[in-house]
Amino acid sequence: MAGVPFRWPRCLALAVTSALLCGPGGAAAQGTNNVAPLAVTQVKPGVFVHLGALEDWAAANGGDVANLGFVVGSRCVAVIDTGGTPAVGQALRAAVEVATPLPVCYVVNTHAHPDHMLGSVAFVATNQSAPRFVASAGFARTLAARAPYYLNALQRDFGITLPPAAIVYPTLGVEKSLDIDLGDRVLTLRAWPTAHTDNDLSVYDQRTRTLFASDLLFVRHVPVLDGNLRGWISAMAELKQLDVAMLVPGHGPVSSDWPAVGDAQADYLNALLRDTRAAIKDRLTIQQAVDRIGVPPGSQWLLTDRFHRRNVTAAFAELEWEDDVPPRPAAPSPAGSSAQPARTTGG
Repeated sequence: MAGVPFRWPRCLALAVTSALLCGPGGAAAQGTNNVAPLAVTQVKPGVFVHLGALEDWAAANGGDVANLGFVVGSRCVAVIDTGGTPAVGQALRAAVEVATPLPVCYVVNTHAHPDHMLGSVAFVATNQSAPRFVASAGFARTLAARAPYYLNALQRDFGITLPPAAIVYPTLGVEKSLDIDLGDRVLTLRAWPTAHTDNDLSVYDQRTRTLFASDLLFVRHVPVLDGNLRGWISAMAELKQLDVAMLVPGHGPVSSDWPAVGDAQADYLNALLRDTRAAIKDRLTIQQAVDRIGVPPGSQWLLTDRFHRRNVTAAFAELEWEDDVPPRPAAPSPAGSSAQPARTTGG
């Protein structure tokens, strides 16, 4: 466990949240009493889940595309991911307040993708003690590099203009694992080696054996590779060994059929690995590989047009450098020169 050196000044937190709730793109009213709460389902006692739309992150759905949740203990509440806009986060906060009068003591961000964490600012300013924001130790670094692009996308695609201070960084980073006690309820947070991203975090409720896998598992929505393909396959194998009664994926319906519900994603990732290695062995360029490698026949994945070709590109860039892959034939050297060109990713 390692703390990330970032804390919101209280006055700034209040000012930013107030601006979000009153300004363009924010909730229409100040305070959650006048905000319609997100629809949530209690999937296990004290475990609440909101299912996002199985669509791309876009203005048409208000950025509400990721699965979010919260777990209620006897002392306080842990929120798990906060949604793709501040307004989604505010509606989630309203849902928490409808479900329980207990304060939010932790806000857990499972990884630094915008559809899962841009709503965190809604939890910064409260009438109660401020929650701790928890994420993988690698989260802050990745978010810092991408935050300007997220803010630009919000302005361009959603018409929402936010100051950089609206991006919430963790106050607590998890190096490997961390148990957090909500009062008679312990959640185990685990930081994973690079898989879906380089900062994945899972949340396991010991009492109900509910696993918030977040984007380590996609159901129906095609998996999206933004980390390491081989690492993700390895993480899937470890996840399958866990004693899980209820599985909450990052996208798609919850399921009590674990580990079978993960088989479709495992098949997809393994096919991507096999087919990309075959393309590299056949000396294809990255563009030729993207054109050749399709979605496995009979699959029912949604959003393949949006993400599959990008997955092939990412897999190719990773696997081209495996030690057992022979280099491409070198281009002829200029006359009179014995130098050989460096190996590149092609395309």
